Amino acid sequence: MARTESNVDRLYDALRRMATDFSFKPDARINESALATQLNASRTPIREALNRLVAEGFLTFQSGRGFFCRSLSPELVMDLYEARVAVEVESVRLAARRGDERDIAILMQELEDIAPDYTSEADTEALLAMDERFHTQLCALAGNAELARMLANLNDRIRYLRLIDLRRLQAIGPHGQTMVSAHQRILDAIARRDADGAMSEMRAHIERRREGATQAVRDAYAQLYVPEH
Repeated sequence: MARTESNVDRLYDALRRMATDFSFKPDARINESALATQLNASRTPIREALNRLVAEGFLTFQSGRGFFCRSLSPELVMDLYEARVAVEVESVRLAARRGDERDIAILMQELEDIAPDYTSEADTEALLAMDERFHTQLCALAGNAELARMLANLNDRIRYLRLIDLRRLQAIGPHGQTMVSAHQRILDAIARRDADGAMSEMRAHIERRREGATQAVRDAYAQLYVPEH
């Protein structure tokens, strides 16, 4: 039993990475037989892993037709960003009210230490990883495991678009210091126990990037469907 569960977990991790990176094209039907061959597994554990990804919003299932990759539309992306605003704004409200002083101080020091790494020369994936780590740590200050779980899910589902958006911003001009300044303002408000200020800063921080989501969707389609030579 343990071996079966371990195999499903292995397949789930591999398929989750594929779904996160849109290795499956948006709305495309997923070929279970091809996956079984590619991942050297039988269809039963693959189907179990795919069902888990349906429950988490990475895939969809149509009765009689099978599994499909999730859509990539501006409307659905807006839904995800609105959900992210709700989760993160509530997280910083709770963090300002009950975040541990020592944990806040540790995060402030860590942000100060890594601030020089937020440069225009920084690798885009590294910048995004630092950003996600900071937001995850902020959420942890709230002490709410369900909010943390929801944020992890949302991060994975919008990571592909966020990476595209960040690359576009980096091409336009330095963006890292703008990001770290926003993080500092949010954390400063939490340290002051200013819940309203932290909520306002977080909302503005996320909504600034939500404005670029529609362009990111267009760029994503261009990248996903670029003709192969």
